[in-house]
Amino acid sequence: QVQFVESGGGLVQPGGSLRLSCAASGSIFSIYFMAWYRQAPGKQRELVASITTPGATNYADSVKGRFTISRDNAKNTMYLQMNSLKPEDTAVYYCYSLPGGSWGQGTQVTVSS
Repeated sequence: QVQFVESGGGLVQPGGSLRLSCAASGSIFSIYFMAWYRQAPGKQRELVASITTPGATNYADSVKGRFTISRDNAKNTMYLQMNSLKPEDTAVYYCYSLPGGSWGQGTQVTVSS
């Protein structure tokens, strides 16, 4: 089982930036897929970005060119650099990994003036 601690969320103005962190512990040696999901009020949870162990990345169309996912294996930490934030990016952001389907507790991101 893998456990996550997410951090880095907060309130930011439109056009601003945030960097989310997801620190992993537990059976991290088995992880081959990690991702950031988000869930806005009244909406389904959606995939934002993913990264595989070899380093392949994938992004939702809505964040391409603005968000960057990365992973520091030495620190057992995944990041999400979010630039040019928009009000529609407001959501709770979660870590996720495979195998096992572990979820973090989430970190709130609010984009508002």
